[in-house]
Amino acid sequence: MRIMIDTNVIISAILKEGSVPDIVLNAACEHYSLILCDHIISECYDVARKRFPTKIATLDRLLAKLRYELVPAPRDGDIHIADIKDKPILNAAIEYEIDVLVTGDRHFHAVEIERPEILRPSEFIEQYM
Repeated sequence: MRIMIDTNVIISAILKEGSVPDIVLNAACEHYSLILCDHIISECYDVARKRFPTKIATLDRLLAKLRYELVPAPRDGDIHIADIKDKPILNAAIEYEIDVLVTGDRHFHAVEIERPEILRPSEFIEQYM
């Protein structure tokens, strides 16, 4: 199963070790095929620099230790999402045939598509762990 983890889950994971997002991120890496797009990585660093500058080294270590495939995020796609900044992530999830997108972002949860399945971290735990 191919899993994509959104920026907000990764940021939450670096903020609190052992949290639900941290557990989901590590499980996705260990038991599934974790796919991240360049837009997610870039967004993680943007958020860390602006809001959590003391966590940049933690983010560096996390991304260095995780086993994942990095894919480019297409900027164009047919699916509409309310927050235009999320569109490259959704496009990547569709183009690279992601089975599950794990996110806490409400904009993704408002999108009505069959695939990928869009789950909150707690829903991922309930259904796949």
